[in-house]
Amino acid sequence: MTARILSVHRSQRHTIAKPACEVIRLVPGAGVEGDAHFGATVMHRYDRQRDPERPNLRQVHLIQSELLEELSEKGFEVGAGQMGENISTAGIDVLALSRGTRLRLGAEALIEVTGTRNPCRLIDQATEAGVMAATLEKRADGTILRKTGVMAVILEGGVVRAGDAIAVEWTPAKYVPLEPV
Repeated sequence: MTARILSVHRSQRHTIAKPACEVIRLVPGAGVEGDAHFGATVMHRYDRQRDPERPNLRQVHLIQSELLEELSEKGFEVGAGQMGENISTAGIDVLALSRGTRLRLGAEALIEVTGTRNPCRLIDQATEAGVMAATLEKRADGTILRKTGVMAVILEGGVVRAGDAIAVEWTPAKYVPLEPV
């Protein structure tokens, strides 16, 4: 299967769920135009309180649709955009990518993966009780796998839409594990 974008989302307000859009515009160094997390410095409310001058490493949020299928198998009904993602993907395991991996989205946009999204209790409020816990998995080595997607910065801007291809354009020579940003 070719990796592709299933849906795109944005919200001008700081809400977990984001409505689907026909297209979103990615702006280099800032994020998704019209989204509450748009900006060169951190826009996440909790992180902004701690350090408002920190660079925004969370400019665009991707979740693989396979997580939604996994949640469905566990009895949860969670749709695309309900966990705050800007882009819902298919055919690419975004959680297995190395930090620094560059993805070409459609014909124009290029993003660089910075880390994972750390899920918060608000996910249960936007979906249903238990969803947040279902997105966490304890690995054999005792570390926690956070399945709520990856965050990235935008290197080259452009319009992206459902159906656009996703291509891995560059991967670091040495794998760097993803950590929450």
